[in-house]
Amino acid sequence: MELESKIEGLLFYKGEDVTVNKLAEIFSVSIDEIEQALVKLSVSLQGRGIVLVRKDNRVVLGVTAQLSSLIESIRKDEITKELSKASLETLSIVLYKNGITRNEIDYIRGVNSSFILRNLLVRGLIERSNDNKDNRKILYKPTFETLTYMGISSINELPNQEAVMAQLQEVINQTTND
Repeated sequence: MELESKIEGLLFYKGEDVTVNKLAEIFSVSIDEIEQALVKLSVSLQGRGIVLVRKDNRVVLGVTAQLSSLIESIRKDEITKELSKASLETLSIVLYKNGITRNEIDYIRGVNSSFILRNLLVRGLIERSNDNKDNRKILYKPTFETLTYMGISSINELPNQEAVMAQLQEVINQTTND
């Protein structure tokens, strides 16, 4: 499989921007090889619905400008429809953990949560922030609007907060010990 195809698959899976340096590290190749592969990928995506978006040293897959009105109407539909069970489950995890990585959410749920997290971000129910301990980690946290909508002023006011946190920790401990 060509390097550009591997990069395309990784960017699709991640659903977020990745640095050129990180791509070189992941694929164990030089930055020059990544740059060449990115040029090939960009060319191969021409005339399709997906484009390679670059900003400084970061790359991400995006949709073409021609699809912007369609994407905007879909986004409006996503915002106005009810939350699915998977979205509510993910939102609950974010609420109770109040700062959790996507990998941790995926681990707890047992499935990839990228699409659900994107929907919750678009709706303004969660926000992304950097981890104070490790600036490279992205944490998902509930927004003030979510707390206000729920009628609480603090995460500590969530129903059975201590019991749920203990159960979550128990699940995490069991799966890491297996």
